[in-house]
Amino acid sequence: MSAQPDTVPAWDLPTRIFHWLLVALVVAAWVSYEFSSEIGDRTMIWHRWNGLAILTLLIWRVIWGFVGSSTARFANFVRTPSQAIAYAQSLLSGAPRRYLGHNPAGAFMVLALIGALALDAGLGLFAVDDNDLVGGPLHRLVGEEANKWATRWHERIFDWVLIPLVLIHIAANVLYGVMKKEPLIPAMMTGAKPAADYADAPRIEEVSHPMWRALLCFIAAKVTLFGTMLAAGGRIF
Repeated sequence: MSAQPDTVPAWDLPTRIFHWLLVALVVAAWVSYEFSSEIGDRTMIWHRWNGLAILTLLIWRVIWGFVGSSTARFANFVRTPSQAIAYAQSLLSGAPRRYLGHNPAGAFMVLALIGALALDAGLGLFAVDDNDLVGGPLHRLVGEEANKWATRWHERIFDWVLIPLVLIHIAANVLYGVMKKEPLIPAMMTGAKPAADYADAPRIEEVSHPMWRALLCFIAAKVTLFGTMLAAGGRIF
């Protein structure tokens, strides 16, 4: 009899690169804003390019959610609120089902993070600094009051929404690893999970030539973002 594998593929390489690159860019966004003077970037050019990089990645993720491998596709992990509630109840009862991809509750966290990041970075396109000397690529398309409103909410969403969501996300993943013995963080590094009776699929259905497909999606995302900005009358700094 052949031995059963200890692990099974769960996440493709493009999805993992996206995840960790987005983590790095969110950290860099905070650093490039809070310490712009210390790093000699008083016009915050790094912060602005950082925001455009985040928007490009988010557009890429939306495209990948339709043409990527099975665990990355929205159709395979986005579920109804009632399913998420039922999963949360099973989690509290100590008998949750295991999922190869995102579980129903985790799926809503993923959507919340993508939505909050997109909204925050989108507001940054219209934001200006305190002296009105530096602004996002689209800040000239709206009036001064709209600039101030976008700037205010750009900061508030990061502090009041994004940071709490990120902390909850990290805490949930750590708790899963400690209490449920599910290595969610290592799986997003290695791409593999322990072999088990998963509720959604036994293993990932990976698309052919994933890196080439991901590259084409990245080009499409970049063209979409910068093309839309230019078509709207904005400028790329």
